Amino acid sequence: MTGTPADPSAPILARLHHLHPKLIDLSLGRMERLLKKLGNPERQLPPVLHVAGTNGKGSTVAYLEAMLRAAGARVDAYISPHLVHFNERIRLDGANIQAPCLNDLLRECEDVNDGAPITFFEITTAAAFLAYARSAADFLLLEVGLGGRLDATNVVARPAVSVITPVSIDHTQYLGDSLSGIAGEKAGILKPGVPAVIGEQVAAAAAVIDAHAHELKTPLLRLGREWHVRAEGERPRYEGTSGNHDFPLPALAGRHQVGNAGIAIACLEALGAPLFSPAAVAKGLVGARWPGRLHQILPPPLPAGWELWLDGGHNAAAGRALAQARPWQDRPLYLIVGMLNTKPPDDFLRPLAPLSVGLTGIAVPDESASFTPEAICQAAAGLGLQSRPAENVQAALERIIIDEAPGRILVCGSLYLVGAVLAGLELADGAPGLCA
Repeated sequence: MTGTPADPSAPILARLHHLHPKLIDLSLGRMERLLKKLGNPERQLPPVLHVAGTNGKGSTVAYLEAMLRAAGARVDAYISPHLVHFNERIRLDGANIQAPCLNDLLRECEDVNDGAPITFFEITTAAAFLAYARSAADFLLLEVGLGGRLDATNVVARPAVSVITPVSIDHTQYLGDSLSGIAGEKAGILKPGVPAVIGEQVAAAAAVIDAHAHELKTPLLRLGREWHVRAEGERPRYEGTSGNHDFPLPALAGRHQVGNAGIAIACLEALGAPLFSPAAVAKGLVGARWPGRLHQILPPPLPAGWELWLDGGHNAAAGRALAQARPWQDRPLYLIVGMLNTKPPDDFLRPLAPLSVGLTGIAVPDESASFTPEAICQAAAGLGLQSRPAENVQAALERIIIDEAPGRILVCGSLYLVGAVLAGLELADGAPGLCA
């Protein structure tokens, strides 16, 4: 998804897509070649917090940005994918990069690259590094695009902190189909002597991460060992090297967000005083925003009595977290689901099926790799869930509202689908009416 028609960067982004025959081709060589020609901006970055993992990367970055800014730091951030406009991926001191600046950077990289093969993610990451090297930030939050070991962001030789959020099965066509293999790819961001904050892991993933860290002499700060976080009543309690602290509930909805928030707190603890300030942590927890993830549209463009929710989760772990995030069954829940064919839909839908009274399958707009609506419905039927196909989100909404009793509608299965909905509502990037 290169951007909506209104995206001022769309023409150059479209050109950059044609520099390599594959969308994804994991390697560091092309990235290192271009960065050298650009003067190695990756060596001129502010202190980097490098974030890998399968689920929770974006939420962790959102908490870190809010907490560090609350502590008085200037913070840049790199995230992917975007929801509506590409410039959402490059944040400079709390704001999306402006289109004229982004276009200049993209053209600079395009000119220096001189037509050599390079993937879209690699050349746009190089442009982001130029932006961050020329920024005056105190920290850069750098989210891994895919995997870790061969991801374009892994050219940073020595971050301030490495982070691995929970690892699960995902992107098997690129990372392998075993949890231990995928964990090994994520652990590829670990660096000798650089502290690494590790979120909750299943045993197979934890063993791989521990072994790789031992080999590199990487200090580990692991949930359940060096630090702990849990919800006690209405206030999460964090226990770490700085002592025990009670904090307000995170602004982002869902029980799994307590763990993501704990990862961010542990990162600040690793950075040390004065950044680790309980007051700044508390302010960041309640102020964090992450559109497209368990995201309620307020007011909904629906008749009275209806709610509209969006979530971009798309794998089995995300399905479980989404099912546990809210007491969905207190009102009828209707699912509108579109997914890319890189993920088994039944794995994602299995935890949600018992909570829903029906599902409408749709295709992800403008994505050739989308499952058909019929394929989504077939997966739902195999889980005992009543389903029917629709042409698009609008048609699905209209049919549900006409045929069903008022309740909650959850559009889910793909961040690209969520982005398309937000683009249609013209509510991207925290605009008025958006409630994260």
